[in-house]
Amino acid sequence: MAINLNLELTDHCNIKCKMCSQSLRDEAHGVPMRFMDFAVWRKALQGLAGMKEAVHLCPHWLGEPTIHPQFDRFIEYAFAVNPGNRLFAELKLHTNGVVFGEERARLLIRLANQPGQRPDTFRFVHFSIDAFSRSVYADVKGADRREQVYKNIERFLRLRAEMGGLRPFVTLAFVVQPENAHEALTFRDHWSAQLRALGREVALRYDWPDREVDTLYFRPLNTGDQAAADRLHARVARELGIAGAAGERLRAEGSF
Repeated sequence: MAINLNLELTDHCNIKCKMCSQSLRDEAHGVPMRFMDFAVWRKALQGLAGMKEAVHLCPHWLGEPTIHPQFDRFIEYAFAVNPGNRLFAELKLHTNGVVFGEERARLLIRLANQPGQRPDTFRFVHFSIDAFSRSVYADVKGADRREQVYKNIERFLRLRAEMGGLRPFVTLAFVVQPENAHEALTFRDHWSAQLRALGREVALRYDWPDREVDTLYFRPLNTGDQAAADRLHARVARELGIAGAAGERLRAEGSF
């Protein structure tokens, strides 16, 4: 059985999503926010040597990892000390895509496809997008960053094709909620067209992706009125054509 290990590079974030605790309090973990020191990252990775279980490493929890001033250095180092997957079997990146320029995109694509590495070591980047229009994005995400995010992700997709990389796959995520539910179909059509124009297979999912393929992931909102959120999610999934008519809760128990 694999161990999912979150080594959070920072608990700072550059936006305030309605559905995230970052929008509810100034201190994500109840303590002053910080950035991880490189020495801590190095020691933590060294501590994975000899683990019997496969380690799935994620540099994220409540913060946005890409705003760490040394993010690129941290990730490049992790791959440099992991020949033969001796420390971790897989790295997965979750990001809002706000700070995701061309140089960073090229680095991640190169790391995911470097020679001599097990092919599935860097399987995917999970982009939390959650809106199509600029106004809904600003409402749901708490910041006017829609144009930058779409530009960054679309460039990443083009660069992956130009560099001949199969991985990392992308998960383009949309948390279904009352403020954005009416944009789900437009979101699907936009990103499906972008990916297919680049010759990529596209999967649509209402639960956590279970295949190595670029995926549009329409996720239910976790909220106090979970029954209502699940009903809305099920309705949107049916409108998208990715769920049958039965049931008001589509996701499996414990799904992310």
